[in-house]
Amino acid sequence: MGRSRSRSSSRSKHTKSSKHNKKRSRSRSRSRDKERTIKPELQLDLTLNSATYCLSSSPVGGITGRQQEIEEKLIEEETARRVEELVAKRVEEELEKRKDEIEREVLRRVEEAKRIMEKQLLEELERQRQAELAAQKAREEEERAKREELERILEENNRKIAEAQAKLAEEQLRIVEEQRKIHEERMKLEQERQRQQKEEQKIILGKGKSRPKLSFSLKTQD
Repeated sequence: MGRSRSRSSSRSKHTKSSKHNKKRSRSRSRSRDKERTIKPELQLDLTLNSATYCLSSSPVGGITGRQQEIEEKLIEEETARRVEELVAKRVEEELEKRKDEIEREVLRRVEEAKRIMEKQLLEELERQRQAELAAQKAREEEERAKREELERILEENNRKIAEAQAKLAEEQLRIVEEQRKIHEERMKLEQERQRQQKEEQKIILGKGKSRPKLSFSLKTQD
């Protein structure tokens, strides 16, 4: 009985120890996977520091499952922090190495943006110029149309005035002609009247000559 219990207790301890070893192996495997993503020059430092940290924090005579979880979490946090620092450092180093290249790229983009802005400005100025030319042409066309309309109106007025003047001249000629005819008619009538008057006078005088002559004799004294 005593030996059986001793063996059972030994097997139980061996089983627990195997479980702890498996967990520790898995933790170390995860840690190694993370360390593989880090530069080779830092892997050794991280591994040594992690091991030192585990040894210093582990109690003598074995660790419990809770302690192992805490250790694994601390290792993960420390690894993540160092990876983050390493990445930041690498980024800073890359930026420093590519400083001139970045500055050239920035200048190139600034020049490109400047060129695009200048092109857009020139295009806008050209559009404004074309719009102004179109507006000026429209104004000139409008002024030309107004001028032509005014000239047409003046020409029409001049034509009407010329026609009116021609009609007036014709009317004046007609009046003058009528006045001439009236004057001639009056002259004819006057001449006829004078002729008739003369004829009447002749008749009157002719009748006087047809009367018997009166003879008068004067006696002379001896």
